[in-house]
Amino acid sequence: MADVFDQRKSVLTFWLGCVAVTGGVLTHVPMFLMGRSNHYVLAGMPMGTPMLLGMLAIVGGVALAGYGLLPTGITRAHDALEPIAAPENAPLSARHWAVAALLALALIIDIMKPASLGFVAPGMRSEYSISAAVASWLPFAALTGTVVGSFLWGTLADLYGRRGAILLSSVMFIGTSICGAMPSFWWNVAMCFLMGAAAGGMLPVAYALLAEIMPTRHRGWCLVLIGGVGAVGGYFVASGCSALLQPTFGWRVMWLLNFPTGLLLVLMSPWLPESARFLQQTGRAGEARAVLARFGVVTTPARGQAALAPVRDRGGHDWRRLAGISSALTLTALVWSLLNFGLLLWLPSALVAEGHSVAAASALIARSTLIAAPVVLLSTWLYGAWSTRGALMVMLGISICGLLGLQLRSYGSGVLAGTPLALTLLIIGSSGVIAILLPYTSENFPLRVRGRATGWVAGCSKLGGLLAQGLSVAGVTPVLSTTALSITLPGLAALALLARYGRETRLRDLRELEAEGAGVADSPRPERVAAATEPGQP
Repeated sequence: MADVFDQRKSVLTFWLGCVAVTGGVLTHVPMFLMGRSNHYVLAGMPMGTPMLLGMLAIVGGVALAGYGLLPTGITRAHDALEPIAAPENAPLSARHWAVAALLALALIIDIMKPASLGFVAPGMRSEYSISAAVASWLPFAALTGTVVGSFLWGTLADLYGRRGAILLSSVMFIGTSICGAMPSFWWNVAMCFLMGAAAGGMLPVAYALLAEIMPTRHRGWCLVLIGGVGAVGGYFVASGCSALLQPTFGWRVMWLLNFPTGLLLVLMSPWLPESARFLQQTGRAGEARAVLARFGVVTTPARGQAALAPVRDRGGHDWRRLAGISSALTLTALVWSLLNFGLLLWLPSALVAEGHSVAAASALIARSTLIAAPVVLLSTWLYGAWSTRGALMVMLGISICGLLGLQLRSYGSGVLAGTPLALTLLIIGSSGVIAILLPYTSENFPLRVRGRATGWVAGCSKLGGLLAQGLSVAGVTPVLSTTALSITLPGLAALALLARYGRETRLRDLRELEAEGAGVADSPRPERVAAATEPGQP
């Protein structure tokens, strides 16, 4: 009875926090509407008392929601854990598809936030009358937030749960929408740091949750498909919204979109389950069974005791292999971040400087993204039917071809020299890399550190962007061809590391991979797990 009361109190606290955050955001809407007569230019306008109180309500609401999401009844004594891990060879069910669709939507919303940075820069510079170096503080702060968020949320996901970390990130999305109503540039910088922290927290946790709920036979292609939809969809939504909305509502509307999108994720939270594997690891076997039942799986402890026992860490790690794969994934993430948060963020401004309008530049990038959309299916097929390591290397190689195209563009020669073709290759390659990188990472590390490891790689996928934006803050923004060359060289090094240390994970049971990394000889095989389900159950 006490547990039920605590759960109800936690749910109530969470929703009270969401109401406070929503109310705080709504106090900023009048400020935005006051700019209707001058194309929503708010620079220099005073912030009223309701806005300041609204900011306090947002801070308090996030704290309340976070407190409400804290789990109860966690057991840290491993001897008390009951073997109840989910069967890894079950077929996909309607529930799997529903959760996958929800997380795909979450990734689209998550990725469109940092992708919007490049589209707001020209309008922001014009409104605040600031130089390119000063304007660079905005993406610098946002990317710093994503790095901090990836590291922090990855740790929280391992300690307090995947579902809670995703929901807290969504609540912060709602609160950070007030960035679109800030009359001061430096208020924008501060709020965009928090926006970046929320975005950085969503990505690694979503992949960890996906890896743990998807059956072995379908885990690989499902992870990459959802990741690819999120990557391509996020960039397309950002560029599409910029092309459609900026001419009418100005650049601020790109930040205000955080409000409806974050609210949508929170309202859909009842359909988002916690990982049964995480619940088992923390000693909540009853909750784990309830989650498994939602997926149509029934376990019998008596028959499944041996096959489904949690993997124990008995030492004997192959530290050389772990260090090698960690280094390979870290460098790949850094290369991707230099491409995505450096070169591609500078691209809209570079096209505008060449004489294109903001709408034309946004439309060009949107068309290139549409051309690149089929890469999701290609990445999914390569990852699920061919090779997990090989698929990542192919997509990284395509990115390098796009970089070479931009270098040739400065000389006006070569088959890759056209801007649309080089840009399409870059978006194909970068979308494929990020679609594969985090799923591949989540499969290479054990359950107890999966969130932190995936968060580390996700954070590193922003660190290169910090370097790129740091150059902009210092007023040293290199030309596109120079930037492309500086990314190509470490890209080649990343390919070599993946070829040497990359591990094939296709169709391998997560517990088998975990046991291999922990030096456990009797690692469970998928065929052994099938015996742990009731007859007639998947």
